[in-house]
Amino acid sequence: MTGEKVRFTGERETLLITLRGRALQSRRVEPILRDEWAEAAVDRLDYDFAKLKVSESDSLTIAVRAREFDMLAVRFIADHPRATVLHLGCGLDSRALRVEPPESVCWFDVDYPDVIELRRRLFPLRPGCRMIGTSLADVDWTRDLPADQPVLVVAEGVTMYLTEHIVKSLLQAVVEHFPGGEVAFDAHSRRLVGFTTRARADIGGTGASFGWGIDDPREITTLVPGLELILQTANTELDGYPMLPAGVRARVRLMNLVPSLRSLNRVLRYGFRRTVAAA
Repeated sequence: MTGEKVRFTGERETLLITLRGRALQSRRVEPILRDEWAEAAVDRLDYDFAKLKVSESDSLTIAVRAREFDMLAVRFIADHPRATVLHLGCGLDSRALRVEPPESVCWFDVDYPDVIELRRRLFPLRPGCRMIGTSLADVDWTRDLPADQPVLVVAEGVTMYLTEHIVKSLLQAVVEHFPGGEVAFDAHSRRLVGFTTRARADIGGTGASFGWGIDDPREITTLVPGLELILQTANTELDGYPMLPAGVRARVRLMNLVPSLRSLNRVLRYGFRRTVAAA
């Protein structure tokens, strides 16, 4: 059987890095993240994954981060069983299949049209889950979403490839459209983004580079009024951290002792509730 050909470049191609990392972890005897759909997708794609050079260490980091966002979604849905979930920049992530939201949840996987087209060929679609093919720079699609339930916005491994203008437009559209909810994403510091830019870093050999970062998570609350910081989670506080090998945990703890290193990458959660002006 001929495999599905992949001709992604730049930021689109980076989704294959995380797909490969999840598949490598899933195939371990005791994985941090079990993802049988990633395993099957890697086997079906006509693509040279070896050129990405995804190491064992990389797969650990990818799996821990994915597990964290899975757990965030599970907990939010448990509290809001009729919620809307926006999985922004979903790539080839099978999160909806791993989380298994009830049909009462409106789940939307959002990414570029060509990415969504490939998703349709690789993954089964769960009841209540839909796909939207669009650039995140265009927020018009948000106007057609149901607006009567709380929303969870998940953007894993996405914001660092965007610009501040796009991030602001996206989050403003969410805050203005929904009655309330949460936004969760991981963000790089300006230090890390600046370093990769100066070094002309080529992420995984894809040609992609980082474009946006923040140092203080509260910058978002100024950028998008209405959002309030709920929690910033360091690497040692991630749900899957205790499952890492002892040597890796030790390195992470040492990094966290240095403030500039501890803030290179964090998972950030924000909440909002739209207020209605009195008549």
